[in-house]
Amino acid sequence: MRYAHIEHEGRRYAAVEADGGWAELDGDLAQVFAGRQVTAKKEAAAVKKPRFLAPYAGGTIFGIGLNYRQTIEEMGFPLPTEPYLFPKLANSVTGPDAPVVADPEVSREVDWEGELAVIIGRPAFRVPAEDAMDYVWGYTAANDVSARDVQRADPQWVRGKGLDTFCPLGPVAVTRDEIPDPHDIRIRTWVDGELVQDGNTSDMLFRIPTLIEYLSRYFTLQPGDIILTGTPSGCGGFMDPPRFVRPGSDMRVEVSDVGTLHNQVVAAP
Repeated sequence: MRYAHIEHEGRRYAAVEADGGWAELDGDLAQVFAGRQVTAKKEAAAVKKPRFLAPYAGGTIFGIGLNYRQTIEEMGFPLPTEPYLFPKLANSVTGPDAPVVADPEVSREVDWEGELAVIIGRPAFRVPAEDAMDYVWGYTAANDVSARDVQRADPQWVRGKGLDTFCPLGPVAVTRDEIPDPHDIRIRTWVDGELVQDGNTSDMLFRIPTLIEYLSRYFTLQPGDIILTGTPSGCGGFMDPPRFVRPGSDMRVEVSDVGTLHNQVVAAP
């Protein structure tokens, strides 16, 4: 099934795809991700053209860097022996069609990273890889927007990855059964109408079960937590010459079987 957080007629609420539209749920997405039985309200009419918001339910966002072989080769880095982990902060989350703010006083090298995001559906601690997919609720699309100059300046990537609006998510969250093989998903990114990324999750160095095993060795994963699984090659910072987005730039990330996540870059207010 496909769920979303939508805005319609001045109201924001969780909804499920139904009757060619989106029907209001008798509950919220945090309950959905936790596996509770949440159904559409009996009186809810299907909204045909809602405004989609981020499906984020307030969990922890774990980013994984250097996880696509072609990307690592493009960057000229050695293959990591274990996942490279960084956080995306809560205020970095924004939704479909929402602005991504690029402040030149903070960064002049704002880059794109289209990704498949995994949504956790059960508390997970020390989960072996062979059982890990049982803890996945489903998936959404993400753009792990990154400030490359800030990222280079720090030994850790918190500032370069966690700036406000630097984690667009959506437009919908799809249940695990909708994507039988998450390691065969096409990811494409367009910037100003030009295709810049065209990859497949089959190129992942560390697959989703391995990521869950690794993360749950150190942290208890909770329903609604999100894992950004890495990005295919084609990021602007590693082009020759490098290319970055600026106010007015248009970014579209398409994750097959999920949908298209669109955001425009704007100047800082």
